[in-house]
Amino acid sequence: MVIRIQVLLYLLFYLAIFALCVWALIDLLRRPPAAFTSAGKRTKGFWGAVVGVSTAVAFMAIPAPIGLNFLPFLGLLAAVGAIVYLVDVRPAVAPYTRRRGPRGPSSPGGW
Repeated sequence: MVIRIQVLLYLLFYLAIFALCVWALIDLLRRPPAAFTSAGKRTKGFWGAVVGVSTAVAFMAIPAPIGLNFLPFLGLLAAVGAIVYLVDVRPAVAPYTRRRGPRGPSSPGGW
């Protein structure tokens, strides 16, 4: 019984890492390339490579019924790439990203 709970928690942990990497990749793809250089961060291509490799490695680290169970400790390193993007780069490039949608006096932050 305890072993099943441990295996389930292990699976959920690596699925959460994979979901985090996918979120970072989707967010990165939505940002314009000029936002990265304007924010003083590396290029979008560089961060695309970091987050893309992190996402692929995170998928490979998921246990065997879903992923490939390829060197599971690399899943933790994959999480580092996604976390650095989400915590450091994403907030820096956010002001340089053009927002779509209505901007009127009634909207919060509208000018």
